[in-house]
Amino acid sequence: MPKVRNTRGLESLEILDGKVKVHQRETLKSKDTFYIDELNWTEKQKKFIELSLKKETRVILCKGPAGSSKTLMSVFAALNLLNLSRVSDIIYMRSAVESSDSRLGFLPGDADEKLHYYNLPFMDKLDELLSDITVKKLQKENRVSIHPVNFARGMSWNSKAVVMDESQNSSLREIVTVLTRIGKYSRAFILADPMQTDLKNGQRGGFGKIFDIFDNEESREMGIETFEFTAEDIVRSELTKFIVTKIAELETI
Repeated sequence: MPKVRNTRGLESLEILDGKVKVHQRETLKSKDTFYIDELNWTEKQKKFIELSLKKETRVILCKGPAGSSKTLMSVFAALNLLNLSRVSDIIYMRSAVESSDSRLGFLPGDADEKLHYYNLPFMDKLDELLSDITVKKLQKENRVSIHPVNFARGMSWNSKAVVMDESQNSSLREIVTVLTRIGKYSRAFILADPMQTDLKNGQRGGFGKIFDIFDNEESREMGIETFEFTAEDIVRSELTKFIVTKIAELETI
């Protein structure tokens, strides 16, 4: 069977029955390390990061309100895994669900430029944790990338850190698709804020069901962890904490 190794040496391609299968490397070669800003984490945030970096952890399902730093902590942990050569690159993804009446099609630019608006949270976190030079270097080396959730089907991820953000807007099928892409040496951060769903017409996302079925000791033994932040864990500002607490008193938003 013909095999072709790509120029980066990360994977080989095998053609079988007219289909292309990707085999990613299992042994990662160390690259230049980079400096990651160390922030003033709370004790609970430290526990999340420690859990994220444990060798046994493969998946973390995390829910919490706005301002609890779910995305920032996950990107921080993913960058540390990359620095330690425990993953080869980082994939950031989120569901392309509009959070207002301004739809994606009305935004300026081509398809890539339109999707850029959805991925600003990831770039914001990279800018907060890394120097501009490091961000550009990682982008040039394709060690950080951004993908829409609906492009995950058919892919297989080995040695990758996957950050799936805003999962409260993803269907059960989308989350299952992402989880079942996780291959050897990879780990996934599935993040959600149940209070901020943007689904319309009474639609319900699948994160709650996924969180509940894996919130048990059997799943933890397989490396699947659940973690929950509350309004008390909000660090963005006291105003955000007050707003979230008040909104939580409402039955619907």
